[in-house]
Amino acid sequence: MAGKKHLKTSISIITQFYPPDYAATGQFVYDLAGALVQEGFDVSVFTGMPGYAFRETNVKHEEVDNGVSVRRTGSVHLMPKRIRNKLFDSILFLIRCVIKFRRKAIRGSHLVLTSAPPFLGLIGWLYNKIFGHTYSCIIYDIYPEVAVRLKVVAPNHWIVKFWQFVNLKVWSRAESLIVLSEPMKQLLVQKNKNLADKIHVIHSWADPKFILPLAKSENWFAKQYGLTDCFVVLYSGNLGRCHDSQTILKCAQLLNNRTDIKFVFIGNGVGSQIIKSAIASGDLSNVLQLPYQDKQVLPFSLTACDLSLVSILPNVGDTIAPSKMYGILATGQPVAVICPEDNYLREIVNEGDCGRCFDNGDAQGLADYICWLVLHPHIQEKLGKNARRLLELHYTIDKAVPKYIEALGLKDKCSLPIDQNHRICCEN
Repeated sequence: MAGKKHLKTSISIITQFYPPDYAATGQFVYDLAGALVQEGFDVSVFTGMPGYAFRETNVKHEEVDNGVSVRRTGSVHLMPKRIRNKLFDSILFLIRCVIKFRRKAIRGSHLVLTSAPPFLGLIGWLYNKIFGHTYSCIIYDIYPEVAVRLKVVAPNHWIVKFWQFVNLKVWSRAESLIVLSEPMKQLLVQKNKNLADKIHVIHSWADPKFILPLAKSENWFAKQYGLTDCFVVLYSGNLGRCHDSQTILKCAQLLNNRTDIKFVFIGNGVGSQIIKSAIASGDLSNVLQLPYQDKQVLPFSLTACDLSLVSILPNVGDTIAPSKMYGILATGQPVAVICPEDNYLREIVNEGDCGRCFDNGDAQGLADYICWLVLHPHIQEKLGKNARRLLELHYTIDKAVPKYIEALGLKDKCSLPIDQNHRICCEN
């Protein structure tokens, strides 16, 4: 796609998290920004210094990476795991963005604001109100709805009411809103039916060239951690408040006496602390827990398993969309999803015939499925191939970027036509 000619259009993306941060939102923005550059657009990203990967020292405040002009502002890392300090860091980031983007040259032709942090859309609203500057929002998580559903804050609390008021103001003035699933779109429409025409559903993706199927016998990561001679069940990524750590924990406890089965947890989050406590108390002898891995390790850590897990709690399925699903599909391994009956992840698994879904709390069902897969390696192989095929057909950046071009209002600035199925029509 490189070398295409476009009208000079500059896109400024604002997101608090960006590589080398581990946050999935940052990685998706990295892929998207690079793909838009390949399409011929000028793209800049304004972000913070690494937060999740805050021990990274070789990070520049300004650089050109993957063809994208990246500017980073400072961050605060006092007790970074505390919610109040994360909130304070996010507010500082917002203030720095407001100050920095007073300059029209930095704002570019069109602003793209992510929901990381969730109130970042205020910047777009402010500069649209003052200067008429256009903006779009990529909504990865719908706040404050997530916090309300998790009972972190009461639905009638003044903060929730104010936040919802601000959201509607931001969303109403935006040129477009991008969400990751159809249930997320329906939730926004419930809040304001006038938003329907500007909402675009664009699924996330994984890079099939970066993450490739790899046998454990040929995988240095699997060899290093002794995972080659047992059936490995992997949970990789954030195990947070929206994820069902209890069902996974109970499943691991049910299979604790199986020496041929091992659970591996890579990442962090509230649920990870629960797993850590269970290991420390001696309840789990078949579990290995590891920290987040650097990006270059992911093709090996994600494939060092026989089954990967995705989980989401009831009542939050229309507020978030687990991004780890797509990396799992790329590995060519089957997936087990723990989610409510009406969750959209079930449609993905059923469509691809790449694993099985379980109700929240059905630890026994998940344990039985794991034991069944141990006895049927040929079915495991078939499901894994189906997973990889599903990714290649539907969930790659090549499939997503034409949809982003249309959603961001850039379609008329593209010298090559885009057909009704959102595919760029090649001259040859």
